[in-house]
Amino acid sequence: MNIHLKTLIFSLLFTGAIMTTSAHALDSLPMPGHKDDKFYTDVNPMTMNIRQTLSTSLEFLFKRKNRTPKVRLPVQQTDLAPFSQKVKGRFNSTWLGHSSLMINMDGFRILLDPVFEQKVSIVGPKRFNGPAPLDINLLPAVDLVIVSHDHYDHLNKFTIKRIKDKVNLFMVPLGVDAHLKSWGVPEEKIITMNWWDSHEPAKGLKVTACPSQHFSGRGLLDRNQTLWASWVIESPTYKIFFSGDSGYFSGFSTIGKALGPFDMTFMECGAYDPSWHGVHMYPEETVKAHQDLGGGVLHPIHWGTFNLALHPWYDPMVRLKTAAEASGITIATPMAGQTIDFNTLGAPWWEAPMRETISKN
Repeated sequence: MNIHLKTLIFSLLFTGAIMTTSAHALDSLPMPGHKDDKFYTDVNPMTMNIRQTLSTSLEFLFKRKNRTPKVRLPVQQTDLAPFSQKVKGRFNSTWLGHSSLMINMDGFRILLDPVFEQKVSIVGPKRFNGPAPLDINLLPAVDLVIVSHDHYDHLNKFTIKRIKDKVNLFMVPLGVDAHLKSWGVPEEKIITMNWWDSHEPAKGLKVTACPSQHFSGRGLLDRNQTLWASWVIESPTYKIFFSGDSGYFSGFSTIGKALGPFDMTFMECGAYDPSWHGVHMYPEETVKAHQDLGGGVLHPIHWGTFNLALHPWYDPMVRLKTAAEASGITIATPMAGQTIDFNTLGAPWWEAPMRETISKN
């Protein structure tokens, strides 16, 4: 099968371009509905008709628009020492590409949506920023893994099977536990959570599952059979927010009022398009969502790794940087593999390869 056709199929499945959901009136705190073994919300985030789907498909197949870099992107091989330290009163995070993160907060070692595989599905695209910046075999002990939803670019069988023996606990939305169990993760290592459920996986660490505006499924026949979520993680010194995937919605304000403010937000910023705007935010909305949450530092994720949409690979950061500067918001911009803290937040590393990409058209 042609590589561009494979990528199109993957993107239509997992950006939302062929998704449908039901409408339902929810309580004041948003909760997912559940009927006929499917989750749904009060918003239909996907409104594409057949003509729009065909038009988008043709554009995806035949219009390149700098969707991948023309040069090798800078990557830093991950230093595991900051992540491994069991020290209170310190925070660091390491972006592994896309939405995969290593977090150490007050000595708690946490992985968010870990994906180490070069190609996450048969029909999906490869990482265009090279292999994961960390050899998965070198990963040390992990206190907690959190998964936002079951799409292939967030829940990776290869990764889970290779790290399961090093992980103390997995926390996942409702239904996602079935995937983990089928890959050999013991049931006693898995906590499943609905929106607004809280759990303390260790003394001093509190995790709350929160709403997001997205969907789930790993094929054509299991649409929305598992839940999707954003997450609030709180240690004695720090509180952070992890968006997973989401369109912009009022839930960010609700979460901010109920559980904010946050020292750092890790917010999706990529794979957007007018055709599936309901399930992936524009960069300007990423900034607005960060403000709604009461965020301090904004760390964009879900960009710079996989070709999942029609926009240029650098577009998310160009637009987000402009919007953040206009609003006086501090952003964290590490290259893949780079560890940051609140004093060292990275630099606009994408600008040089962006210029080279544009010049080679």
